[in-house]
Amino acid sequence: MKNSDTPSDPKPMQAFVDFVCADEECQATVRFNLMGLRESKGRVSCAECHREYRFDRAFIEKLERFRRLILALQEAEDILGDASIAVSTPMGEVKVPYRLLLTRLNTSISLDMGDRRADFNFRVEPLNNGSFR
Repeated sequence: MKNSDTPSDPKPMQAFVDFVCADEECQATVRFNLMGLRESKGRVSCAECHREYRFDRAFIEKLERFRRLILALQEAEDILGDASIAVSTPMGEVKVPYRLLLTRLNTSISLDMGDRRADFNFRVEPLNNGSFR
């Protein structure tokens, strides 16, 4: 690894999560930064209708564990750059660089919200500026 590959001052991490607003008339996408959820005490609001959402402790813990996973992936970036995932296909084995695999993962966590089920979408995409979305 070259010295220029190691950031001297790590940029603040961002991990954006979104879900569809539960308000029947709104249905906008509610987007928030997972890294700031603790500071907001589990509260986020819809930018369109301003409906507030407060997540319970168990769900916040799931999101917090996901946050720690993102940070661990960031810390292991130099290792993952050399790692591959082997996938067997009828045409033979294909090795997909782990870093490329991370940019193609779509992850979601579902939550029951009264009579509705909301899917929280994570786009895990390491970017040069230190953000995941």
